[in-house]
Amino acid sequence: MSDPVGKLPSELDQLPDRDTEETAEWAASLDAVAQAAGTRRAEYLLRRTLQHAEAAGLALPKLLETDYVNTIPTAAEPEFPGDEEMEAKITAWNRWNAAAMVTRGSKYGVGGHIATFASAAWLYETGFQHFFRGKEADGSGDQLYIQGHASPGIYARAFLDGRVSEQQLDNFRQESGGNGLPSYPHPRRLPWLWEFPTVSMGLGPLSAIYQARFNRYLQNRSIKDTANSHVWAFLGDGEMDEPESTAALALASRERLDNLTFVINCNLQRLDGPVRANFRVVQELEAQFRGAGWNVIKSLWGSAWDELFQLDTTGALVRRLREVPDAQFQTYATRDVAYIRQHFFGANAELVQLAGVLSDAKIAECFHSSRGGHEPRKVYAAYKAALEHKGAPTVILAQTVKGYTLGAGFESKNANHQMKKLTIDEFKDMRDLLGLPIPDSAFADGVVPYGHPGANSPEVQYLNERRAALGGPAPARKVKHVALPAPADRSFAPLLKGSGKQEMATTMAFVRLVKDLMRDKETGKRWVPIVPDEARTFGMESLFPSAGIYSPLGQTYEPVDRDQLMYYKEAKDGQILNEGITEAGAMADFIAACTSYATHGEPMIPFYIFYSMFGWQRTADQMWQLADQLGKGFIVGATAGRTTLTGEGLQHADGHSHLIASTNPASLNYDPAFAYEIAVIVKDGLRRMYGETPEDVFYYLTVYNEPKVQPAMPEGVEEGILKGLYRFNTAADLAEAAPAADAPKVQLMASGTAIHWILEAQKLLAAEWNVAADVWSATSWGELRREALECDEALLRGEVRTPYVTRALEGAAGPVLAVSDWMRQVPDQISQWVEQDYTSLGTDGFGLSDTREGARRHFGVDAQSIVVAALAQLARRGEVPASAVKEARERYGL
Repeated sequence: MSDPVGKLPSELDQLPDRDTEETAEWAASLDAVAQAAGTRRAEYLLRRTLQHAEAAGLALPKLLETDYVNTIPTAAEPEFPGDEEMEAKITAWNRWNAAAMVTRGSKYGVGGHIATFASAAWLYETGFQHFFRGKEADGSGDQLYIQGHASPGIYARAFLDGRVSEQQLDNFRQESGGNGLPSYPHPRRLPWLWEFPTVSMGLGPLSAIYQARFNRYLQNRSIKDTANSHVWAFLGDGEMDEPESTAALALASRERLDNLTFVINCNLQRLDGPVRANFRVVQELEAQFRGAGWNVIKSLWGSAWDELFQLDTTGALVRRLREVPDAQFQTYATRDVAYIRQHFFGANAELVQLAGVLSDAKIAECFHSSRGGHEPRKVYAAYKAALEHKGAPTVILAQTVKGYTLGAGFESKNANHQMKKLTIDEFKDMRDLLGLPIPDSAFADGVVPYGHPGANSPEVQYLNERRAALGGPAPARKVKHVALPAPADRSFAPLLKGSGKQEMATTMAFVRLVKDLMRDKETGKRWVPIVPDEARTFGMESLFPSAGIYSPLGQTYEPVDRDQLMYYKEAKDGQILNEGITEAGAMADFIAACTSYATHGEPMIPFYIFYSMFGWQRTADQMWQLADQLGKGFIVGATAGRTTLTGEGLQHADGHSHLIASTNPASLNYDPAFAYEIAVIVKDGLRRMYGETPEDVFYYLTVYNEPKVQPAMPEGVEEGILKGLYRFNTAADLAEAAPAADAPKVQLMASGTAIHWILEAQKLLAAEWNVAADVWSATSWGELRREALECDEALLRGEVRTPYVTRALEGAAGPVLAVSDWMRQVPDQISQWVEQDYTSLGTDGFGLSDTREGARRHFGVDAQSIVVAALAQLARRGEVPASAVKEARERYGL
């Protein structure tokens, strides 16, 4: 094993060798082992030496893969503290009722999944019996991210402990009657049970990491003692293909989140077939997590394999397990012993010899069913080791058989994820396998019965005793409402007064408001500013030294800008979450903060600020997760609109986020034009989300980076600001060149920065065309539409209500022209409730790099284009000559 000829140089060649003779001796020793005992022995010694070095704390690169065996040997497993027989009975009832519920529901065509929980039943049951802390324990209990497709098993357990009725089981996936169960974990649909929506795969693991991190954030800021809260995320091996699943692994390791455990159910199957048909997903995941700095525990083989490993004196079995691809191993789980003897053990003479002393029954047991994830003792050992490991998060890779105990028709079949029912005969076989006391007469009507040992049975008593010892039922969501006092009016006063002659962008206005609110003695500490890098873009650097950037390590270095007023300050109790370049991570932070009122009984007020283009477009799925989880907070799309961010071009030009946001029923969407509108909206938002009667909503505000003089708030406009529309001024308010009393009239309506274009157009129409234009500020097209739809729904019930937008415009003379920096579909949301002639201008199409003026002329939304559009509306009505439209186009060079 001497150095090969022509080998490439390595980093070791750059290090001084203080004792070349000793180095040569080590190399010679390795060569001698290889020559005398073979290369496999040499490889073994090297691996054991590296493992020993790692355990001793030597600064060497870690092994990314270990052998395809259990991390915790059978001899090292701790004593199991429970009644294994009793827990097996409880698990059997849960398996049965989960399968029965989905099968019974199949006659209604509502679907459901059986195989996932069947494979993971012991992964959950061991946790429920011995580890998962409930909400009645000290602190906040544990946070459980349940794999979405395993929900039938969780409902089955809730049926056993009396929290779910038989009628509810029969209404699985049939919620419209009010007594059903949602298909997957949905807090909005079953808020007393589910805490976290997880079936949009990939979001569960990402959110679990940031939840664990937010728990530490609350602890380090002395808001809530979360030392006893542990985050458990149950995931599928196929789910790990989602980029979000592994996006934050390094963060979890970097921040030493030993309050976090991933449990990955490695049944080697995803929805259509093998996860890694030609490879080994367990080994791949191990390398990925180890490389990211996680503690990895593999629980792969059940106790039946102990005999095989003891007989493997040459390492041939371990090597064979390491080389067999997952799809082939899945095949072994479904084939007879003769096939396994030929295709697995027949690979070499050493394995043939080993198989010769094994009975057919032993081989069948090992390859068909004996997996680490199916044995409570091995699962318990893995969970206990995870909780005891300090300094890093833990991932448990538990191997299982998908469809375990459901019979030969289900187990390890590629199609089992889509298989929705068992036959009566298959249920009888399952009953016999599980040893359940369900007589044949219970199937007399051809319907599989639910099973329950009785409310006073030893099984239910044992279950309840274990949950009482762990702090109450789980999973569970409990909300103890804590109303926050309204901040002092002085925080809002500067924006209400306007900026005088000073220009100020609405982005800066919002940041200034929050900075003042963070000083509030009662609620200031509850604000959670979140930004994915680029805080300086949004004018937030002034918060760095005062609020601090959260870091669990504090600041272990001297920042390069320490001598500056607004230096980069990290602190263990820092208030700002500066996430780096990850909108998905920042959004996961936001969700954790938005739901702290329920998770920890501590309402927090997060605001997440970002380039508006990279919010709803990029992370809209997480916005739905936020809505499902009943989150509360402020999402702020900064540098909003399609024409305000000069020079950045298409990829930064957002003209559509309000349209996407309008699809989410929990999102209240505002596009304020002036600083005082922001103040009014935020103040009312705090009341609606955190007051005495809180609503399960969140806010989306768009703000702009275009400095403008901010006017003082006119009197009596608060209601219109909140409802979405008010008249800002009239043509008669113009100081100069007011139109004649009998001049044609038009109503100009705009949101956001477009208000300034229509104000300029108002002046041009009056001075150059004798047209009287009133200006309206449309703070929320979405809220106008929401209220109008409610009026339409009321009409179906016989209640006559006139929409606010119709009432607000009642008597307004002339046509309405709506303008925004968004695509026309955004203002067109209200068109059917406007009784006047209605048209709109917007920024449809792709963005482009240009000056603001050039971009607005390109899209036809600048003041001159608005004038031409208004004249065209009036010309169609015969109120101005058609020639005026042609003359205006030529005058303005359109």
